[in-house]
Amino acid sequence: MAGSSHAVDVSKVSNGQRHAHADSVAVEEPLEIRLGYSTPDGRATRSISITMRTPGNDNELAAGFLCSESIVQRASDIASIELCGPPAPDSGNHNVVRVELEPDVSVDLGRLQRHFYTTSSCGVCGKTSLDALRVVGVASLRDNTTTFDKDTLTAVPDKLRESQTTFDKTGGLHAAAVFNCNGDLIVTMEDVGRHNAVDKVVGSLLLQQQLPASDLGLIVSGRASFELMQKALVAGMPLLAAVSAPSSLAVQLAKEFDMTLVGFLRGDTFNIYAGEQRITHDN
Repeated sequence: MAGSSHAVDVSKVSNGQRHAHADSVAVEEPLEIRLGYSTPDGRATRSISITMRTPGNDNELAAGFLCSESIVQRASDIASIELCGPPAPDSGNHNVVRVELEPDVSVDLGRLQRHFYTTSSCGVCGKTSLDALRVVGVASLRDNTTTFDKDTLTAVPDKLRESQTTFDKTGGLHAAAVFNCNGDLIVTMEDVGRHNAVDKVVGSLLLQQQLPASDLGLIVSGRASFELMQKALVAGMPLLAAVSAPSSLAVQLAKEFDMTLVGFLRGDTFNIYAGEQRITHDN
């Protein structure tokens, strides 16, 4: 991932001794997402998000964000995505990405702002957050019959870890990947933000016209939050697996929309919090 790590000099202390040491840290820089869209008065442009991210796959991040927030549903909604603005003086990275929507794609910015509010850490109740998903037409995955064998599932975390090239250098990035029923990783992304890593995955699938991803599972390297469950749901993925714990609202969302939620996926053990019918024991 270009520009994803930065070399620094540190003082390393070991066994009471201090010595100079070269190290690498994960790059964290802001990315502004600007949206171009049609209005009754012509074209308009608006800044809709600023997120702290690791540079790389910024087009996918922007596309995935728009998909996760139900602004776009398919690749054909997007006319163009391009990095713009002057490069950052310290890194040379372009930290603004502009997404132009096709003229016939309507945008409800008022709904977008309300949805951002309900998914932020602002004390809004779980019922309100779930209702926000219903408002934008997100449907239950009750009829999705995709299954994943338990042995296939337990093999995925090691594959994810082996694919984390920038983590090997820095130890400071989250990862997300989608995998099929055979346990093959289809898309893998890294980022300092776990939500950004998932958006990069979703955006990659969107731009490759592989949504809804009704036959794929999502694995994340950290915990399973409501926000990550929402992104998997909007992308049509029936299963989310996390190597750490889920939140209470993530469990509630999984049960409400008939998703499968797996937590503490480590070694040959894991917990199933919802959707147990999709985990088989064939081997």
